[in-house]
Amino acid sequence: MLKKKHLTSLIEHIDIKSFDARPLIGQFEHMAFQARNLARACLIYDQMLKDRECAVFLCLAGSLFSAGLRKVVFDLVDNNMVDAIVSTGAIIVDQDFFEGLGFKHYIGTPHADDDELMQAHIDRIYDTYIDEDELRICDNTSKEIADGLPPRPYSSREFILHMGKYLADKKIGADSVVRRSYEKGVPIFVPAFSDSSAGFGLVEHQYQAGKKATVSIDSAKDFLELTKIKIEAKTTGLLMIGGGVPKNFAQDTTVAAEILGADADMHKYAVQITVADERDGGLSGSTLKEAHSWGKVDQGAEQMVFAEATLAFPLLASYAYHQGNWKTRKEKKFNAFLEGSR
Repeated sequence: MLKKKHLTSLIEHIDIKSFDARPLIGQFEHMAFQARNLARACLIYDQMLKDRECAVFLCLAGSLFSAGLRKVVFDLVDNNMVDAIVSTGAIIVDQDFFEGLGFKHYIGTPHADDDELMQAHIDRIYDTYIDEDELRICDNTSKEIADGLPPRPYSSREFILHMGKYLADKKIGADSVVRRSYEKGVPIFVPAFSDSSAGFGLVEHQYQAGKKATVSIDSAKDFLELTKIKIEAKTTGLLMIGGGVPKNFAQDTTVAAEILGADADMHKYAVQITVADERDGGLSGSTLKEAHSWGKVDQGAEQMVFAEATLAFPLLASYAYHQGNWKTRKEKKFNAFLEGSR
């Protein structure tokens, strides 16, 4: 009864196809501060899609899908507007795969009695609720997938491929980013994969195996695979929502390529939407201009937008969708490329 009291109103995912942000962004161009920055970011992302040689890396950090942004990313994948994804584990597993299994996120409040929520097995993400008992099912499903794989080290991309296959084989989660990326050949990398619901499943998988060989996640293999994509693509653009590990992981491929002796340019285009502050020297708020000093991001087509993702990301995505330059983009199918390069 206590759980039913709180889990009543569902989070709904915004649909970028249902509104055209271009008139608003057009007015933002002639304003100031973050409105103008967002307008320029829209132009740069649209330029990535116009550039037929450009591979777009989408980087995701923060509690995005639980907040209603899942369909935005699904539509970007579905319409060939991104070619690879680098994300935190919570977004891909606890939020997308979780909903792919048929579970939901609920509208909550930051003023809740958190002790009452804990007793009801409800986890709070600011003003959003998730059912802890359902999350445990998600944990166990990750274990089930691991139990069915040959024991060896896997990149997170390889394991997430099997998660997408699981949903497709079960004919569930048609609106899942994990499943649609599997079907479209779009690789998903989660460099800190164990920091997610799947981590609990893998812990149980390895614990129960005792001294037997197990499935493990090789983050160095992730880095090598993403660097191979950078080398293959040559021209790349970064669309970064939030910061953290996904931001640096994708940026660092230029340096890794150089160390490997490969001919790889800096990322030609880069957009970051973040609320992090650059003044503490932290990665999440460090500017793209600063990244140029490291040889990661080229100058001229980069833009920081200091705004909260649930406000800015749908506007940027809607602008690019209604511009329509994705319509003539071809699928790059980097999953197939990586499978063939082993």
